[in-house]
This record gives sequence, C-alpha cells and structure tokens, in this order.
Amino acid sequence: MEEHVYPNERALTTEDGAADALIAELQEKAKDAGLWAPHLPPEAGGSGSGFLEYAYLNEEIGRSFIAQLIFGCQAPDAGNAEILHLYGTDEQRKTFLEPLVSGEVRSFFGMTEPEVAGSDPTLLQGRAVRDGDEWVIDAHKWFSSGADGAAFGVVMVVTEPDAEPHRRASMILVPTDTPGYELVRRVPVMGHEGRGWGTHCETRFTGVRVPFANTLGEPGDGFRIAQKRLGPGRIHHVMRWLGQMERAFELMCTYSLEREAFGGKLAEKQTVQNWIAESAAEIQACRLMTMQAAQRIDEGDEARVEISLIKFYAARVLGEVVDRAIQVHGGLGLTDDTPLALMYRMARGGRVYDGPDEVHKSVVARRILRAFSKGDGWRFT
Repeated sequence: MEEHVYPNERALTTEDGAADALIAELQEKAKDAGLWAPHLPPEAGGSGSGFLEYAYLNEEIGRSFIAQLIFGCQAPDAGNAEILHLYGTDEQRKTFLEPLVSGEVRSFFGMTEPEVAGSDPTLLQGRAVRDGDEWVIDAHKWFSSGADGAAFGVVMVVTEPDAEPHRRASMILVPTDTPGYELVRRVPVMGHEGRGWGTHCETRFTGVRVPFANTLGEPGDGFRIAQKRLGPGRIHHVMRWLGQMERAFELMCTYSLEREAFGGKLAEKQTVQNWIAESAAEIQACRLMTMQAAQRIDEGDEARVEISLIKFYAARVLGEVVDRAIQVHGGLGLTDDTPLALMYRMARGGRVYDGPDEVHKSVVARRILRAFSKGDGWRFT
C-alpha cells in the first residue's frame, strides 16, 4: 500500500489506457506477493486462510478505494466468486470462476430493480421462464454494480412464481455478449458516474436466452444464495470502512497539528479535541465489533445479529469521522486534493446499499426480542 498504491492513487483513477496498464502491473505485484484474492481459499485460486485474517487485510486495503481492485477482491466480483465457489458446478467454475479469480474478466450482480424496493427482494418483478434447456429472461435492473465492461452477470429473477415468497427466485449466470442484454447507462451517483468496476449501471434483459445449466444452485435457491453472498459481503464493506475511518482520522489529526487559526494550532481547540477523542472511541468500537463478527463466521456461525449491528453502526461512524475530518480541513477537505471528498460520497451510500440501516436495526431488534420471548435473554459476548 505504501510503496505501490498511495503514490499512484491519482494515476489509477484516470480514464485512459495508462491507468489500465498500471492496474495490471500492480495486480501482478500483488500476485507475486501472495496477496491476490484474499477472500478465497487457495483451492479456488485465492490466497485466503480465514475470515478473520481477511478482516485484518481488508482494514489496510480499505484505506484506498482503488486498492481492492489491485488485490483482486473488489465488489461485486468478490461476492460473485464466493458463491460460484460454494454453489457452482464444475463447468460453471471453469467457465466463470476461473477467469474471474485470475483477473481476466470482471462481473456484476443484478438484483435491484428500479420499480420495486431494493430492501425487499420478495418484490422482484424480473422473470425467467424455462423453454426446454434454456431460460428466457425478461428483467429491468439498476445498481448493477460493475456492469460497465463486465463479461457476465449473476442475475436474480423470479423463476418459480407459485412458490412461497423466499423460494420464488433463482440466480442465473448471464454472459454480457448474449443477444437481448443491454447496458442502458451508467447511473450517476451523487454527481459521479465512475468507470468500469466502480460504476452502478442500469441494465435490461429482453428475451435473453441462456442455458438452463447456467442456474446457480437449484431453481428457487436465489434467496438462500443471496443471503450467503450478502451476509459476508456486508462485513467485507465494514472491513474496508475501518481502513477509511482510520485514514480519515490520521488526516484529521495530522492537519490539526499543522494548521494555525486564531492564535494557535487547530489541535489546541477543544472542539477539535472532542472530535478526535470521539472518533478514536468509535473507530475502536467498530474495529472490535468487526473482528468479533469475523471470528464468529470463522467458527461456522451465521453471525446475523453481529453483521447487522456492525453494518449500521459502522456506516454511521464512517460518515461522522469523515465529516469531522473534512470540517478540520475546511475548504481543502471539499476538494479532490485529499481523498476525503471521495470518502464522504462513498460513506453516504453505506447507509443504503446491502440493506438500509433501518432494515438491519429491525433484524437485530427482532432476533433479540425473540430470544427474550423464549426466556433466553441476551448476552453481550
């Protein structure tokens, strides 16, 4: 990170061939260092050896938004690779997983639809109808993250309309060169479109035909697989947010010791000292909660409560820490001369994607109250 990523952050985010060449060069360095695809075990082509270790790695990787691409663990490819490893057939792994993990191609995840609430996937309207050995897909998606330049998508659509709500949808692998698939646009998010893997796209599927063999798992498994994908995916985000918080905190402290106003350093002002103290406490709380959740996952626990707790708590803390750092920097903090403006834009999205805060709070409350209703109570361990 110190030698290769931070010095190249500006160059890596330009829209030209030089940036692509530099990304490829640094990806090779990550592979040579044995740090490629740390979210996957070696048998799947990665370098990972457990969720807790990945948390520590992601804490460093997350300090720079571009770094996850350098280490081959960027969203949504990381989550797609994980479910292909867990649920894919041998043929699916060969066709889709191997080139994805090697970095030859990128992918996207198509679930959210503009016509219905993304927080309730039982409302999905996109359909796939079986015709012999093929699926025929008709669907309209948006926030298909990374679709710009992706080779394939993992698309969640209703295939079993008469089943109970959580058995209606399936996940289907769709190559983007299939007739009927359309990338409609890169959706601007807070004034920025992004490029390539950093885009949030609107996509459309009109009579798209793919083999039935492209079904991930069994028909009707979509919700089960989505939960397996999105649960760890949420904590992946939080792991990277820790790095963002810590970097913003360091920038705030360093600048406050350098900048003078009204007869002294900003670091001497009580308000700034309060911001620093509050940020230190909140970051430490987030860090310990994240590591506990990662340890639970390594032990085979779903850690549903722990993941939801840290997801909504860390999203709030990230936004507040970055906001304080911007305030200390004044006008400089609003420019792209520091990474804070990008951090702030990304932080606000954290309270919405992978489930809005309110949904996660509801999950936590319901599970705790269910335990109390059974007479078990709740222990903070």
